[in-house]
Amino acid sequence: MKNFSLAGAVALITGAGMGMGRLYALRAASEGARAVILWDINESTLGEVAAEVRALGAQAVTAVVNVADPDQVIAAASAAETEFGAVDLLVNNAGIVRGGPFWAHDPQRDIASTMNINALAPMYVTRALLPAMMADSTKERRILNIASAAGTLSNPNMSVYAASKWAVIGWSDSLRLELKHQGHANIAVTTFCPSYVSTGMFDGVKAPLLTPLLTPEVAVNRAWRAMLAGQPQRLTPWPAGLAKGLRGVLPTNAWDFIAGNIFKVYSSMDEFRGRGTSIAANSSAAPAKAGANSGAAK
Repeated sequence: MKNFSLAGAVALITGAGMGMGRLYALRAASEGARAVILWDINESTLGEVAAEVRALGAQAVTAVVNVADPDQVIAAASAAETEFGAVDLLVNNAGIVRGGPFWAHDPQRDIASTMNINALAPMYVTRALLPAMMADSTKERRILNIASAAGTLSNPNMSVYAASKWAVIGWSDSLRLELKHQGHANIAVTTFCPSYVSTGMFDGVKAPLLTPLLTPEVAVNRAWRAMLAGQPQRLTPWPAGLAKGLRGVLPTNAWDFIAGNIFKVYSSMDEFRGRGTSIAANSSAAPAKAGANSGAAK
């Protein structure tokens, strides 16, 4: 796998209007991308990021897209390819968090929206853009799918979010293998699985033992370096990988004791607030709490 360069590339970022999506867009522009296509549901923040991208010397194109709507995705992808041709870098970044006990989740507002935005939307976006990316087998291209360490370990008060990220990890790595073994190894797929990142999405979480909250800048840098190198998966920080390994070899009851009483993983979401809510997560009558990384309907 050749190391990838953004010089002269076309990058498309979902959830580009804020948070880590904004940082991915600025990183692409700063490394020489000729065009950065910004998708988000929030038009006002898109304009602000577009101005920052242009200040770095790249062309910025914005589109208000609900990535959970396959028809909107297809239309926006067609428009992007008409103007720029095949995308060289796709970052599936848009996502939301719903925290709280499973029974507090509303079937549509919480369960369906989480699965649609976190799990199905990356599939919709990639399916719309991939045929053009596959057409030239000589050019290096990249797909960076933002998953989560929550997709590798069960955790109370984030059952639906964890399910959505488990789905992303399984799909993303399967896609990587399909491309590799069917003549498209020039398109490398990287699945990024960070632990908690200190954005508004996870406001109120308590970091487990030895697992510091990652700043958005650190998380983006690690994801970016893994993507450039064509690394199949990056799980970070290192205690997240340790936890995954221990969970795989220990009896369930032993792991539950360690995760709950030593590493404090199982209490990490007890005080989760997300964005714009203060309802107690442990109340059986309370709705699930929300956090979002823009790019889809909230």
